[in-house]
Amino acid sequence: MDMATSTIIFIIAAFALGAVTIMKRDSLPPKMRRGLALISLVMIAFAFFLIVYALFTMGEGTL
Repeated sequence: MDMATSTIIFIIAAFALGAVTIMKRDSLPPKMRRGLALISLVMIAFAFFLIVYALFTMGEGTL
């Protein structure tokens, strides 16, 4: 698996975890809810960083 595929899988997984955490927040215990929310927030922030980094380095190898 190359780096781009791994990055795309991570981005999809991060956003899916965030979506599931938001949709199921009423059925989660309060301690687990807080932990999942923090983990989701960190993963989504890192996914945004990876997206921005990929956009900045998109045309770098063509010179």
